[in-house]
Amino acid sequence: MNEHLHTALRLAADGLPVLPLRAGKVPFGNCRRCADNACGGRPNMKSAGPCACPGPCHGWAAATTDPDVIESGVWRRTWMRAAAVAYHPGGAWLTVVDLDNADAITWARENLPATQTVPTTRGEHWVYLGPMRSANAVRPGVDIKSTMAYARWLGPGTGTITALPETVRALAVKEPSPVRPAAHALSVPAPGGDEACRHRTPAYLERGIAMAEQRITEARSAIHTTVYRTFLAVLSTHGRCGCLTEAHIARLFTAAQARGETARHCTDAWTNARTALGM
Repeated sequence: MNEHLHTALRLAADGLPVLPLRAGKVPFGNCRRCADNACGGRPNMKSAGPCACPGPCHGWAAATTDPDVIESGVWRRTWMRAAAVAYHPGGAWLTVVDLDNADAITWARENLPATQTVPTTRGEHWVYLGPMRSANAVRPGVDIKSTMAYARWLGPGTGTITALPETVRALAVKEPSPVRPAAHALSVPAPGGDEACRHRTPAYLERGIAMAEQRITEARSAIHTTVYRTFLAVLSTHGRCGCLTEAHIARLFTAAQARGETARHCTDAWTNARTALGM
């Protein structure tokens, strides 16, 4: 049996969702039927969406613990061409703090609780129990790999895995850049007397929400940033007169979650947008 396939099956049996990597430590590219996200970028697992692609071509989203998938014909041929095995930390309820150099390791030893450590080519992986949002370059030489990310399997390492500390979670929390909305966006008056708020005109408000949903749905990259900026735009235009309802907010959250955002991420983005606008 191929060495990478054997490792993948062993890891999957231990609960680590695995995927093959090609040379350069990157996933195998999308197949022709899934090119340009034509299938919605869904993995080939039944619970994840409509894509029926038989190959491991969806990056971290293709990671699976199903031995029938891992040993299927297309996957088996891919393992023969693979350069390494990767896994989805968040899918195994783990977070990997990727320390890329000696300075980063020194910082971790001074600031983070001890946990399981795995040597890498240039540094170390510190593995904690508990998932969180992945983020790159949270500080010099430090990346966080957990949900919606993959980490290369480099062996079991040494030490005992400990609980994910708030210190690590805090690394991925970035304050939104100050945004100064247009003056008219902040001055939508509450209706007074017989004057009807224009937001209650179905076409006006519906068009705004529909455009926001479309912007999120059509984003091809920087999904976190797109969701935050879209929430900011909706709140700046429709958020001060009381016409924005829970149903409207739910539509925006649904669009964001369809692109991979979690409910927690949506709530954080909404809260950050309100804070930026002083609401």
